[in-house]
Formats: sequence, C-alpha cells, structure tokens
Amino acid sequence: MGGIRAETVTRLWDEHGPALTLYARQWCVAPEDVVQEAFLLLVRQPAAPENPVGWMYRVVRNRALKTLRSSGRKTRHEAVAARRGKLWFKPAAGDRLDAATATELLEGLPLHQREVIVARLWGGLTFEEIAELSELSVSAVFRNYHRGLATLRERLGVSCPKRKISLKN
Repeated sequence: MGGIRAETVTRLWDEHGPALTLYARQWCVAPEDVVQEAFLLLVRQPAAPENPVGWMYRVVRNRALKTLRSSGRKTRHEAVAARRGKLWFKPAAGDRLDAATATELLEGLPLHQREVIVARLWGGLTFEEIAELSELSVSAVFRNYHRGLATLRERLGVSCPKRKISLKN
C-alpha cells in the first residue's frame, strides 16, 4: 500500500470522510464518489503527504470542481444534441398525434413513468418483464404505467378508454 499506512487511511476515513463528503457536495451531485477517488489517490501515493488532511481537502475540491465542469459540458452537449436530434417516432400520414408532440409529452414525464410506458407500448414487454428489468415490483411498475398514461391523457385532453387493463399482458 504505497507510502501511507492502512491504519492512517482508516483513521482519516473515520474522522474526515463525512466532512469531506459535505465539502464536495457544494460542487457536485456525487460527493461520495469524489471522496472515494481522493482516498484511492492517497493510497497510491509513493510517499505519505506532509499534511494528509489538507492534501485530502485539496484533492476533493479539485475532483469536485472537475466533476462540476464535466457535468456542465455534458449538459450543454446533450442540450445541443437534443435540439438537433431525431424524433423518437416516425410521423405517419393521418396521425392524430404528431411525433414532435409525442416526444415532448414523453420527455415531460418522470423517468420511471416514461421508462415503463416506452417499454410496455413500444417494447411490448409485460409488466413482469419491466419489473425485472427496472428492479421494481409488478405493482409499482403498473402504478407508474397508469400514472404516466393518466398524465399523458390529461395533457392531451383525452378521456380514459372504458376497458380493463390486465397486468399479464
């Protein structure tokens, strides 16, 4: 283990890990990852830093800021790509709902609802298959599906059809 003893790393983790995480949280959404990376860097050092606590804070800050900048670049890149990206659907002649509207409505749903609706309607998966895929219960998947469809109907101003939905299909 490089130039720092295991006992020292354990002590640093116990005494400063939570504070380092809180410190990193002001810049990034995954501060635990940043702190863990800093500890891995500490362990890989050929010699122990003169002031390990100060060194850890500096590394955590630098890593957190790097993560923040990377996240900002990714967000900007994805926004540009989304504006010029393809629609999720191919428009068909006579469709009452155009592809752009369908895409916009789906993107407006929470991810867990959108995932279930797309997997069910376009993927043809059963609720059981979706539950296994998303690591949720079948009832949670069905609730997400039902709530998502209700939201879509509300936003479209369409009433609910008068047929029963089966969990098996």
